[in-house]
Amino acid sequence: MENVPLSSSMVILDRSGEKDVKPILYAFALEELLCRAIGKVTPPILHIWRHPRAFVMGLRDSRLPEAAKANDWLAGQGFETAVRNSGGAAVPLDLGVVNVSLLLPKEAGDMEHRKDFDLMVALIRDVLSSTTDRIDQGEIMGSFCPGEFDLSVGGRKFCGIAQRRQQTALSVQAFIIVEGAGEEKAKLARGFYERAAAGSASVTDYPLVATGSMASLSESLQIPLTAERFTANLLEVMAAKGLPIQKPEDIAGYPSEAKIHEMAELLKQRYAIKR
Repeated sequence: MENVPLSSSMVILDRSGEKDVKPILYAFALEELLCRAIGKVTPPILHIWRHPRAFVMGLRDSRLPEAAKANDWLAGQGFETAVRNSGGAAVPLDLGVVNVSLLLPKEAGDMEHRKDFDLMVALIRDVLSSTTDRIDQGEIMGSFCPGEFDLSVGGRKFCGIAQRRQQTALSVQAFIIVEGAGEEKAKLARGFYERAAAGSASVTDYPLVATGSMASLSESLQIPLTAERFTANLLEVMAAKGLPIQKPEDIAGYPSEAKIHEMAELLKQRYAIKR
């Protein structure tokens, strides 16, 4: 098992089993507010969450020529859509995808982001160490939300990692496709880009999502791994490190529901797709 150097003061916020479905921007608004308090009154946090049916775009996606029409196409299929304020490109979400965020304090002037990505990679490898040693890191061409810190098994991506850095804190965000059909998600992303990029001057403005580039962990490892089992493994690894699960009301500086929804609305307006 790898030694993941997480702060001993870190706490776990596990929202993955919530029955009350929150708007997709709720998680991003919550992390935005928590990061503003981390290093002041709030400890570092490992945030775990899921959403039943959403499509989250990156900033560049939202600026494609026909992004509004593509957004309407997604909404017509029952997807809640949003534009996130962190890096990366579009990601489809469902209950088979576990979202994991490391919310960490940042020293003034710290511009070195690679170590934070490395921390998330090490954490995911740690959680899966009893299941597989076949996890590769490196950009998977043809995947959605491609990047240097893609994680894959057998050449098919199951995880992408993005980051948002504030003045005194940062959020490292991973989506982990644990179960379900990765190709269905790739097909959805491909359909979005085919519509959103119509009239785009350059194919470098968006990912070219290819067949066979994405797969869930369950598919690639050929085991019946569920999102709930992955989360349980994650919590077991964190418990072994002495990191406690805490309820929102027990986390110092945790924002009120009103503040979270207010921030979600602000993010919605600030990053709205132009029509």
